[in-house]
Amino acid sequence: MVGEKFKIGYTTGVFDMFHIGHLNILRRAKEQCEYLIVGVSTDELVKTYKNKTPIIPFEERKAIVEAVRYVDKVVAQTSMDKMEAWDAIHFDVMFHGDDWKGSAMYEEIQAKFKTIGCHLVFLPHTSGTSSTELRHKLQE
Repeated sequence: MVGEKFKIGYTTGVFDMFHIGHLNILRRAKEQCEYLIVGVSTDELVKTYKNKTPIIPFEERKAIVEAVRYVDKVVAQTSMDKMEAWDAIHFDVMFHGDDWKGSAMYEEIQAKFKTIGCHLVFLPHTSGTSSTELRHKLQE
């Protein structure tokens, strides 16, 4: 697939306190696909897997991501099940930060995607910035 772009790309995130790491992931993903769909985690979903409430409410986070020029469409991510997302969207490739590469969860996702011809591409994580780090700075 060298030199060719994937048709439909998909990535997800909370995108709380939007920062350069978020922008980098979206830009790098869009560079590799013609059409980029971004799943923004709902407040309810974030509470279930991160045990905290985002600082920025879902509708505002969604509007911020929709305004990014690299993004073609934004959908609500209401489940962590990536196969459920694929069933709904039928993307060719899913992008994720490489900080999860090699994890049991993503090894399983990659194996499932392989059976349907979907790719999983890990993108470089921007070190030194995250919403968690921003929360800590705000609390100092």
